[in-house]
Amino acid sequence: MMPLAYADLNEEYVIKKIGGNQELKLHLENLGFVTGGRIMVMNSLGGNIIVNVKDTRVAISEEMAKKIMV
Repeated sequence: MMPLAYADLNEEYVIKKIGGNQELKLHLENLGFVTGGRIMVMNSLGGNIIVNVKDTRVAISEEMAKKIMV
């Protein structure tokens, strides 16, 4: 397992675990980040990471990406 922040671009991963406090977990879940879900890092710029999750592009901070284990 590794944090999503260190994932390779354009590689598909499966979300294994989501860390952080309950508020953050709920926020990420509402964006489509759920354990077992497929995710792909599309781009990384300026401390933000653009990911494709459930056929939707979402930008999250690097801090959030470090809490998502793939």
